[in-house]
Amino acid sequence: MGLNLEQKKAVVAEVGAQVGQAQAIVVAEYRGIDVGEMTKLRAKARESGVYFRVLRNTLVRRAVSDTPFAGLSDRMVGPLAYGISTDPVAVAKVMHEYAKSNDKFVIRGGAMPNVVMEAKDVAALAALPSRDELLAKLLGTMQAPIAQFVRTLNEVPGRFVRTLAAVRDGKAEQPA
Repeated sequence: MGLNLEQKKAVVAEVGAQVGQAQAIVVAEYRGIDVGEMTKLRAKARESGVYFRVLRNTLVRRAVSDTPFAGLSDRMVGPLAYGISTDPVAVAKVMHEYAKSNDKFVIRGGAMPNVVMEAKDVAALAALPSRDELLAKLLGTMQAPIAQFVRTLNEVPGRFVRTLAAVRDGKAEQPA
């Protein structure tokens, strides 16, 4: 059943709002995938904060026109699913991981602002660590000197206590 004009305008506005905040869009062909599999993919995308939707290409073309993602319009051919996210690595990871496990799901390309990507570029982007992983590494790097300083400060009283215990044990072993 087709959409009426108002519904189409609403879809274009919704997708346009997502594209306005996006840092990356990944486009994949989903021909031959059943509903259950697509539902699993949608759930995984939702967990990662990725807007994932199967849309008419003409509606998405309207939504991305006059945006930094307008170059992606040339790749919008065939039955496509769109992944849109503010975290470029998250959308690439979700869709690339699913494409590896399901050969019917084929990534056709993607885009970052003013850059159109091939499928191999999306795979390379998916191989990068996510934003959360990078923040965790940064925090660990920032905490390392402080943690070492605290261990050093704790070593002085600890060594003193061990020395006192050794002296006490030594006196206990000596005959009175």
